[in-house]
Amino acid sequence: MLHLTKAQLKELKGLLTEEKKELTAHFEMNKEAIGELDNSLTTSTGELSSYDNHPADLGTETFEKSRDLALDETLGERLNDVNNALELLKTDEYGKCNVCGENIPFERLQALPTATRCIEHASDTGLSQDRPVEEQVMTPPPAGAGEKRQADSGHFDEADAWNAVEKYGNASDTVKPDAN
Repeated sequence: MLHLTKAQLKELKGLLTEEKKELTAHFEMNKEAIGELDNSLTTSTGELSSYDNHPADLGTETFEKSRDLALDETLGERLNDVNNALELLKTDEYGKCNVCGENIPFERLQALPTATRCIEHASDTGLSQDRPVEEQVMTPPPAGAGEKRQADSGHFDEADAWNAVEKYGNASDTVKPDAN
């Protein structure tokens, strides 16, 4: 038995269809740019060689390219979620938690039409708890590292700063010209 009314299903389908249009338009509009993401830096920048460029120029290009790849990957995953939700709309499975099978409230589906989990199971995304491999070879700092800096912190305050500068005099200590 479906817990959503026909009007609610129609509203949710409209939200999903609109989002699919926007995501598809993004990929259509950027089709040429997406194809260029696979090119090397020298090809995508139009330079014959990266030898004479400043490293910061290549750093900017690398950053831009990686950002675009990450955005496209995220939007691609979002498009897959929308397509899956539209397929589920055709069945009785739409609006049910895929963990416990309970109905997902309409308000949650309005906010997130691609939701496949109820609130109770929303955080059970199955993210990996693995730590980066680099942490296995990192060594902690030597004992006492930074202790002197911490021990000396706060010893030079505003009063000390004034005393250090005061010995040079101030504007009221101007030398009066000789009357001669």
